[in-house]
Amino acid sequence: MWNKFVKDEKGFTGLEAAIVLIAFVVVAAVFSCVMLGAGFFTTQKSQEVVHTGVAQASSSVELSGDAIARGDTVAKNIVNVTMFLQLTSGGSSVDMNRTLIVYSSPRVVPKDLTNDATADANSFQIVRIYNDANGNSLIDKTETFEVLVQVNALDTVGPNQEFQIEIKPPQGATYTVHRKAPPAISTIMTLV
Repeated sequence: MWNKFVKDEKGFTGLEAAIVLIAFVVVAAVFSCVMLGAGFFTTQKSQEVVHTGVAQASSSVELSGDAIARGDTVAKNIVNVTMFLQLTSGGSSVDMNRTLIVYSSPRVVPKDLTNDATADANSFQIVRIYNDANGNSLIDKTETFEVLVQVNALDTVGPNQEFQIEIKPPQGATYTVHRKAPPAISTIMTLV
């Protein structure tokens, strides 16, 4: 009777212990590889989302200097507005042929303008490219584009009246230029 309650470990050998140990190690290794793979995948996707968000949220063009207006002193209104556009620091090239400029004011509905050889009620004009390195319509790192918007074809902007020009590149945030005409219209004006 006494022998039934005594532990008998004669059958448990070192080989069986090694097999059990190896099984635990293999299962743990597979589990850790799966977890690491999932973690790396999640990190990569998070990084892609951050980069895409930054690219879409940051504007890639900015105004270089002031917006300059030409005025009609007889009609007492702004004829056109010239802006100098460049890339923001660290921005990627912007294709001006795919960029929209939207003109709006309290007096008119927003109007989309595309790039053309002449500025009119439907288009803006690239007058000159400074530091043009390659002769294309991409604003590159060192280039500045002189852009003309024919305001009098869209609106009558008199003294102290406000208007807005939005530059919408194909990728990135919109850059808004909100200006007010000076109290006295002159031939050349700096819009602040």
